[in-house]
Amino acid sequence: MDQDYESRLLRQINIQNDNSGSPVRVTEVMRSLTPTNSPLSSPSKHGDRFIPSRAGANWSVNFHRINENEKSQNQNRKTKDGTSDNSKGDVGPRVSDRSDGVLTPASSRLSLCAADGLAYSALLKNELLGAGIEKVQDPQTEDRRLQPSTPEKRRLFSYSLSAKRSLPDDGNSVSPYSLSPVSSNSQKLLRSPRKPTRKISKIPFKVLDAPELQDDFYLNLVDWSSLNVLSVGLGTCVYLWSACTSQVCVYLINAGVCLVAQVTRLCDLSVEGDSVTSVGWSERGNLVAVGTHKGLVQIWDAAAGKKLSVLEGHTARVGALAWNVDQLSSGSRDRLILQRDIRAPPLQSERRLQGHRQEVCGLKWSTDHQLLASGGNDNKLLVWNHSSVLPMQQYTEHLAAVKAIAWSPHQHGLLASGGGTADRCIRFWNTLTGQPLQCTDTGSQVCNLAWSKHTNELVSTHGYSQNQILVWKYPSLTQVAKLTGHSYRVLYLAMSPDGEAIVTGAGDETLRFWNVFSKMRSTKVKRRIKH
Repeated sequence: MDQDYESRLLRQINIQNDNSGSPVRVTEVMRSLTPTNSPLSSPSKHGDRFIPSRAGANWSVNFHRINENEKSQNQNRKTKDGTSDNSKGDVGPRVSDRSDGVLTPASSRLSLCAADGLAYSALLKNELLGAGIEKVQDPQTEDRRLQPSTPEKRRLFSYSLSAKRSLPDDGNSVSPYSLSPVSSNSQKLLRSPRKPTRKISKIPFKVLDAPELQDDFYLNLVDWSSLNVLSVGLGTCVYLWSACTSQVCVYLINAGVCLVAQVTRLCDLSVEGDSVTSVGWSERGNLVAVGTHKGLVQIWDAAAGKKLSVLEGHTARVGALAWNVDQLSSGSRDRLILQRDIRAPPLQSERRLQGHRQEVCGLKWSTDHQLLASGGNDNKLLVWNHSSVLPMQQYTEHLAAVKAIAWSPHQHGLLASGGGTADRCIRFWNTLTGQPLQCTDTGSQVCNLAWSKHTNELVSTHGYSQNQILVWKYPSLTQVAKLTGHSYRVLYLAMSPDGEAIVTGAGDETLRFWNVFSKMRSTKVKRRIKH
């Protein structure tokens, strides 16, 4: 070995012994700098010979010791006068912890090991042990915090953390050693618990043939009772389909056309030269009202199959019906809304509501039975109360006929309405203050609206030109699902009594049943709209 290099190395060892107070054997330093195939004589007084051998593979890596080795190497490279031993052009010391003897520069390799090792260790703890480590500390910063102020106060293997004000973890700080390309905000979202995504089947679970189901925007020919019985107006007849049974029967309709389902025929108006234009179940589900083309309203007992009464007063077809306990409201093409109590004589309990200038095609009572909303072909949406024959509110923002109307069961006074082909918008209104709330353009004619009973969502059916069924989340108005299958306008909509399924009808003469709403009931208390 070069005598100059050996003397310089011994001088460095002596300097280190003076500074640290812990002797370092020359043989340990020489062993790291000398090839392993040449024996060296130890400078000890016993004269023993030491033949180094390759160390066994050590698979347990402690990354905290890397910082200590890095500091010791930096100390060994400094002289007493503060100058580096590389001033003469010699290559600095190299260290190796690998069994194959490959040497790398100490400063660069140890810093890389520290950074990558800490990050990799944190990732392993998170994935294998579920440690939940969100941030890896900078090893250089941590090393400065652990560095003692003076060499005399240094204590091996025991450190006291310096007092440092901890910054609040706002989720915006990113570790410099993070191996993820995802931002800190995205990582926080990924770590946060999320509700499982609700999947809505895009295929109907049942399809029924409905021959002679009219393709008329102003009619309402499908309704679902609280006793789980579906009523459908087909041509001159009204049929009842019981959803409680799965038996299959065949009934003849109009000389040879059959409807395959568990059905019964409630009435046939062909003998009177009339046809069905609307059907509507009472809230208790025992009575069904039938509106006709001649302007009559018939009240039927569904269980007995018996007609109880016939209400006159309209001079044109009755296209809209709405029950309010024992009161029945009917809207007609004669622009009138008649409200009658079926328990009293018609003339004594009749109220005539005049406000529309064209056919009334939409009627809905609020869930608290206090307000009646009506929509007409004059593009108007009117709100009525019990005490006046004049509308208390009038909305004229729609640009087409208003048939689709729905009151929210979750927010008192919240009303939704949809416009026809020239409008295509769903609008929301605060009927407590008379102010408009939100509006969204659906891109198609809005035919029907219905709110979910359990969650703050609503479903809309559409006509020209996409004939789709959309499920919306309120108030964000984001689309939860889009259902397609009808080849004609989806003009008819009804909801099951449990609030989970809907049935849609179209001019393609089919009824399709869909599962769209969640079975989990909402625990939120009904709240009023914020003014």
